[in-house]
Amino acid sequence: MAQMVDLTIAGRTYQVACREGEEENLRAAARLVDGKSREALAGLGTLSEARQFLFASLLLADQLVDDKPQAAAAAPPPPPQRPDPALVLRAEALADRLESLAMALENESSNP
Repeated sequence: MAQMVDLTIAGRTYQVACREGEEENLRAAARLVDGKSREALAGLGTLSEARQFLFASLLLADQLVDDKPQAAAAAPPPPPQRPDPALVLRAEALADRLESLAMALENESSNP
């Protein structure tokens, strides 16, 4: 069963699900991302949340490449396989339904 874990990265708290027993690994990963996120802020100043995570991920990737240069030179992974058309249709139908529900909720809240 999924476990919910609160992670604080760059001063913001995120609730993330993980499998039972993986909580501490997730917290350790969040500490790494938090450290790199703060490093990006210190070096570059004010950043949007998206850019802060972008630079944090680039700093982490750079660290991995420095630790294992052969990994960076490895062949890229094969392209992902095309999704099952039946699943695509179901996902589109679900997305349409969710959008319809969202519009109904918006209309309901704007017309009390």
